[in-house]
Amino acid sequence: MKDLSDNQLCYVCGSKNEAGLRVAFEIDRDAKSISGRFTPAAAHQGYEGIVHGGIISALLDEAMAKLAFSLGLPAVTAEMTVKFRSPAAPGEELLVTGRLRNIDRRLILGEAKVEKGLTVIAEATGKLVKV
Repeated sequence: MKDLSDNQLCYVCGSKNEAGLRVAFEIDRDAKSISGRFTPAAAHQGYEGIVHGGIISALLDEAMAKLAFSLGLPAVTAEMTVKFRSPAAPGEELLVTGRLRNIDRRLILGEAKVEKGLTVIAEATGKLVKV
């Protein structure tokens, strides 16, 4: 597999991707955690008034993978389980958080969450494979 490099065109966090979400994440290296905020637009809808689950899933995936990469652990998502808890609407600011639960020789276990205030929109667990 090719080495991973960041060309700033990531759909979720790439600052050079004009069609992307452009989420600016903050990394807490000591806590091995990440957080970022995103306000979906009308273009991010699935059904009327509901943010598409694929957008929510992309936010969750990025929180885990970007955190690993930012901590010097280049990895790709091998498996992710998402539990949708509540719908999100366009125009509502969402908080995306993630952390790494376990890091071993080849596999990283992570978790992420999307929240609107005190409401959990979705949460995920993921297995990332180091490359």
